[in-house]
Amino acid sequence: MYRNSPGRPGAVLAAAAVAQFVFALDMSVVNVALPAIRTALGFAPLDLSWVVHVYALTFGGFLLLGGRACDLYGRRRMFLLGLTVFGVCSLAGGLAQAPWQLIAARAGQGLGAAAAAPAALAMLTTAFPEGPARVRALGVWSAVNAAGGALGVLAGGLLTEYAGWRWVMLVNLPFVAVAVALVLAGVPAEARQALREPLDVPGAVLACGGVGLLVLGVVRTDTQGWGSPTTWATLAAAAVLLAAFVFVESRSPAPLLRLGLLRSRWVAGANVLVFLAAAGQFAAFYFVSLYMQQVLGMGAAATGAAFLPFSAGLVAGTVVATRITAARAPRASLVPGALLAAAGLAWFARISSDGSFLADVLGPSLVTGVGAGLVLAPVAAAATTGIASHEAGMASGLMNSSRQLGGSLGLAVLATVAAHHTGTATSPAALNDGYALGLAVAAGLFVIAAVAAVAVLPRSRTGAPRTQAPAPTQEQTDKQLEGTAS
Repeated sequence: MYRNSPGRPGAVLAAAAVAQFVFALDMSVVNVALPAIRTALGFAPLDLSWVVHVYALTFGGFLLLGGRACDLYGRRRMFLLGLTVFGVCSLAGGLAQAPWQLIAARAGQGLGAAAAAPAALAMLTTAFPEGPARVRALGVWSAVNAAGGALGVLAGGLLTEYAGWRWVMLVNLPFVAVAVALVLAGVPAEARQALREPLDVPGAVLACGGVGLLVLGVVRTDTQGWGSPTTWATLAAAAVLLAAFVFVESRSPAPLLRLGLLRSRWVAGANVLVFLAAAGQFAAFYFVSLYMQQVLGMGAAATGAAFLPFSAGLVAGTVVATRITAARAPRASLVPGALLAAAGLAWFARISSDGSFLADVLGPSLVTGVGAGLVLAPVAAAATTGIASHEAGMASGLMNSSRQLGGSLGLAVLATVAAHHTGTATSPAALNDGYALGLAVAAGLFVIAAVAAVAVLPRSRTGAPRTQAPAPTQEQTDKQLEGTAS
């Protein structure tokens, strides 16, 4: 497909890590700033949530397309294009003067991230050979991905309180500039393919539409409710489009997602696990943040700072997981990690309405962070085991989609569970009980993830089947390539 010299692996890793950090940061950095944004731009109460939802909608909806596009048009090219779109839209959001301008900018950020995130992971899997070197690289990538989500709360609180809400958008610009500079300096351009497979347009339309409607139907349950006709109609339409997507992909000569990938126990197991882990992790961030602000009465900046122990635990777990996975199969870290994260969330579920940060947050944060680090570091390695370089973008897009969908669906479902338990009560004790129930369910999701890892993932990499479609021979590739560097 594409000839690509490895360039400087260190530069590839640094660029991918910086980009993934800022994409994850943007999932949570605006949450704490929402009250200030509402006051400054005059948002209607029901419209304000779209500042968060539209990013998740476009990011999740276009990830499969972004992954396949980087296989067809070049990983470096799509990475730079996605970063450019993300950066321009971050600037536009920081300068927004009306609600529609900020929402449009957030949608553009999601599109840019959907193009660049799979390309970043695909560049890593092709720059580092399968084995300990790739495990270490993916461990760094996974750590900064998770840390970006955790530190987004801290950054959002500090920036809103001391610099103004616009900086939750403008803070992205230096990260984008660094990532672009690293790619231009250390990642060589890929040779343009003379005879390129066509993009699967029907599959792209069905995937984007189906995933987009699924995310839309779920994230709007905060205003529409799970039992509303609008919610059911949206989810039914999503199911129809996704079923049609599977049908089309099974018959396409050049599919957006080759369904044969899912026959691999590595790919299938890793995507199930990352879906469940993201659902539990996103919900935990949400409930713990609300607990500290609405029950313990902590301010925005203090709440953000309180997430630092989780980030520290996450880094520690990642370091340990990288060493374990370099010597053994990913399952050796994934199973104990998921169980440890479940234990930490079960500890969190014991929160008290008259508690404190030291008694109710610090210890569970460290345990959950270490467990999450043990899970998130090796899961990317598992999801790309046995994948050929010309399908790296496809596998990366699939794993990022699973993470995004898991986070969106898990947060919406668990928030509904907590709200139903709380009812109309608004006292700190009632809110505390709802958040505790949500955290207990999140712990259960990590237990299920551990069971899935035991049941599906192979015990060893030895003899792992190659899951990719046959790659073109060197002679066929030479005939297709004209050596015109882009």
